[in-house]
Amino acid sequence: MPESRQGREASLHRVLIVGGGAGGLELATQLGDRLGSRGKASIALLDKTRVHVWKPHLHEVASGTLDIHVDSVEYLAHARSHHYRFRVGAMCGLDREKRQVFVEPMLDEDGRQLIPPRVLGYDTLIVAVGSVGNDFATPGVKEHAIAIDSADEAARFNRKLINACVRANAQYESLHEGQLHCVIIGAGATGVELAAELHKTMRDIAAYGLDNIDFDKSIRLTIIEAGPRILGPLPQQLAASTADMLNRLGVQVLTGRQAAEITKDGVRLASGEFIPAEMVVWAAGIKAPDFLKDIDGLETDRINRLVVRDTLQTTRDDNIFAIGDCACYVLPEEGKPTPPRAQTAHQMASLVEKAVRARLKKKALPKFKYRDFGNLVNLSEYGTVGNLIGMVGNRSVYLEGVFARLMYRSLYKMHQRALHGTLKTALDTAAKLISRRTEPCVKLH
Repeated sequence: MPESRQGREASLHRVLIVGGGAGGLELATQLGDRLGSRGKASIALLDKTRVHVWKPHLHEVASGTLDIHVDSVEYLAHARSHHYRFRVGAMCGLDREKRQVFVEPMLDEDGRQLIPPRVLGYDTLIVAVGSVGNDFATPGVKEHAIAIDSADEAARFNRKLINACVRANAQYESLHEGQLHCVIIGAGATGVELAAELHKTMRDIAAYGLDNIDFDKSIRLTIIEAGPRILGPLPQQLAASTADMLNRLGVQVLTGRQAAEITKDGVRLASGEFIPAEMVVWAAGIKAPDFLKDIDGLETDRINRLVVRDTLQTTRDDNIFAIGDCACYVLPEEGKPTPPRAQTAHQMASLVEKAVRARLKKKALPKFKYRDFGNLVNLSEYGTVGNLIGMVGNRSVYLEGVFARLMYRSLYKMHQRALHGTLKTALDTAAKLISRRTEPCVKLH
């Protein structure tokens, strides 16, 4: 009798990837194509959502310039095409001795249990759950601010934005203090890119019949940054160019100010000053999800990230790897962790794919060496600035204008190519160039 499919898979090395973000999904795709398709390993991906949205695009989802129903990847369909299994659910615990991951129950929109709590086994576990907003225990953040660290939160902010504009357009009395004002806490890349996108979006919305609002006079966008300048970790020239663009757009940038409390009416600063606002976005910092903190004895840092060695294996368990924003790998030359960027997740995923294949062959694992390719900041249609490293020796080359924008767009195309291949990426790009001519420039529902 031929051996059943379940029997064959039960005897295979079980690779479980938790988290379908940029790094996790690319890794599942690579391992599925190279190992799963050939019956050399059983590859599974666990994520709490059913679709993948590239995290650097979340500010565009929030502003409405990108529709997640169009620009997303369905995990189930993608898994079928790339020879891995998708499991929906959120990891909540770990048993390292039994090599088991505990998964929370899945609820439907009405709060009824859709999938009961489960236990998933593994031989190699890769944790790629990314990061969430770090509110630093600031009062009122959870109740009155939105941290755009997931597609659901970005879509929720977009609905709030559209509703605020519709409400203001329909009312007879004058706008009250703070109405149609948006405060963004944190001047990292997410904060400044969101400010530029919102500047464009709120004026585009006015073109769709909201003619009772003088958007130029009524809208105010404010960025609050506790540090001495915006884009603190990035080069000074890049930050200065970005600050100049924001100033020309009329975006108010307050540096050296710390948010002390978020209320339903706005933001109170540590100095006592109050800034009225109808919408508040929290983008002041990140941390790994709270469930990772010292999970089953694994070493974590102060923001819950799993501490890993140069093989990206956790310091206390060789069977567990971590990649992306939830991994803390300290760069030997600089003495600080790798930056939480998509390029970091991509490089880590590429190394772990090689490491899994090496484990199956019982060979020595490769060692991670991070390469910084630079940074790009895209301010909607108003301009793109950045610096690239490695074009001329190891020097940083400043970029702006059309070339910088093309480089920025190419980052997403590289991610799509890793997930779908060259042909599908090219066809999707051509289709969107055509469809864009007949669709609204912003999402209006």
